[in-house]
Amino acid sequence: MVKRRVETPKREKPARAPAHDRPSEPRGRARLEVEFEKPVLLGSLFGQFDQNLITIENRLGVYIAARGSHVVVEGEPSGIARARDVLTDLYTRLDRGLAVDGGDVESAIMLSGDASVEGLTVEPGGPLAMIRTRRKTIVARTTAQARYIEALSKSDIIFALGPAGTGKTYLAVAQAVSQLVSGSVDRLILSRPAVEAGERLGFLPGDMREKVDPYLRPLYDALYDMLPSEQVERRLASGEIEIAPLAFMRGRTLAQAFVILDEAQNTTPLQMKMFLTRFGEGSRMVVCGDPNQVDLPDPSKSGLADAVRRLEGIDGIATQRFSSKDVVRHPIVGRIVDAYEGPDA
Repeated sequence: MVKRRVETPKREKPARAPAHDRPSEPRGRARLEVEFEKPVLLGSLFGQFDQNLITIENRLGVYIAARGSHVVVEGEPSGIARARDVLTDLYTRLDRGLAVDGGDVESAIMLSGDASVEGLTVEPGGPLAMIRTRRKTIVARTTAQARYIEALSKSDIIFALGPAGTGKTYLAVAQAVSQLVSGSVDRLILSRPAVEAGERLGFLPGDMREKVDPYLRPLYDALYDMLPSEQVERRLASGEIEIAPLAFMRGRTLAQAFVILDEAQNTTPLQMKMFLTRFGEGSRMVVCGDPNQVDLPDPSKSGLADAVRRLEGIDGIATQRFSSKDVVRHPIVGRIVDAYEGPDA
């Protein structure tokens, strides 16, 4: 529970937050005080050496000072309103047992200024959107991720398009694991085309499973992040979780299953049609890919682009596009994406 009140500026200055000094604040700016009921959470909220507060100050142009269980924010009305939203959002996460790191602070700041957040289905009193699994709870870090999470819970077929690092596959696996554990689907099927990126499968050592596994490694990594390792192994052995190349999907009808196709930009139109027509009763399909990273001999023949062109807007099918601003890896990854996809690329 967070109590809030907005005050007009008083003559006396609030106590300065520890570990950093600032010039005196100009008069006439708005002042807001937020009171938190659980002081034990404030250390994590403020961050080591108040780093989270410093980030909020620098990004929103406000002045923040802590007084016991109270936080005083001064600045322009729009800035202090956003700072209040960021602080209360992060506090709510901590109160629910979720961790807060620098990425969470940056995403909370970004979301606080995004008007497109309105209209999203939000859990009362909670973060913008989240997926709960056995090992962790994943919270949306961008508006696009929040809309994607909403689509994952509502639509039958979802196309997720965008660069690496935006959480397309990771969030899809999280939703799939959540539904598998809850019993809303019976199987989880993860697939991707085994398209060589400069190396021929035939020259790799081992049998077909050993040749293909490196291409499916990101899917394994996401699984082990969501479930205890012994559960992953048990469910793989029982067939509840299946990881297979796209070619193994031919001739099957996938009922009561959550099916994910990763690296879909490397499918041909015929392969994509084959995959999508495997859809069965009680199933959900997620198709992930980056249209700008096609490894096919003729990139213009990508089945992902063809499918989105044909199917976007059909009832039950959702399309979520991500951009470099949605990259949740190191910030430099977003800048690299921009450099490669800019006008001079």
